[in-house]
Amino acid sequence: MRVKICGITKPEQGKAIASFGATALGFICVSTSPRYVYVEQIRAVVALLPNNIDTIGVFANTSVEEITQIATDSGLTGVQLHADESPEFCQKLRVNLPDVEIIKALRIRNAADFDKAIAYSTCVDTLLLDAYHPQQLGGTGKTLDWQILQQFNPSCPWFLAGGLTPDNILEALNQVQPSGIDLSSGVERAPGDKDLDKVARLFERLGLGARG
Repeated sequence: MRVKICGITKPEQGKAIASFGATALGFICVSTSPRYVYVEQIRAVVALLPNNIDTIGVFANTSVEEITQIATDSGLTGVQLHADESPEFCQKLRVNLPDVEIIKALRIRNAADFDKAIAYSTCVDTLLLDAYHPQQLGGTGKTLDWQILQQFNPSCPWFLAGGLTPDNILEALNQVQPSGIDLSSGVERAPGDKDLDKVARLFERLGLGARG
């Protein structure tokens, strides 16, 4: 199972989190976010990581051209679209970034939102389901209704996000079987400042050993 820790801002924290067993690190490329990082900051983290760690930039209603530029300049292996991007937008981005993973995040209120998720499953590599919040795009600490996700079965891989913590992760995974999990606020001291003790506890709960 993939484990993505999102909202990385500090190089040494990114390196430590990768050593604990994370398979992907996420970087917020949305300037209004308290976890925002610019290209040079991403590059500083990426420089310390093993080659097998996925590095994913998170964007919200950003142009295809700007996403392409940032992804290329930062050395990202994936981009996550976290706002109102259409399937057509995803297809345009695929043309520009043929070798980069495209993840579409969707904020889920109820089972009716699954139809929207299915519509994206043919034009992106991976889906990410997050909790709905009327103002915030992510990092809210709110959990999804895991019970309704038991009927979610898309044709592509998907991440479970939304309010996951070391304390509730096993409860969540007992109810749903995602391809991966995505945590941000649940392993932080403050936005963008990860609590490495919480990250270590997460991997202990998951039964995944540190890589040293």
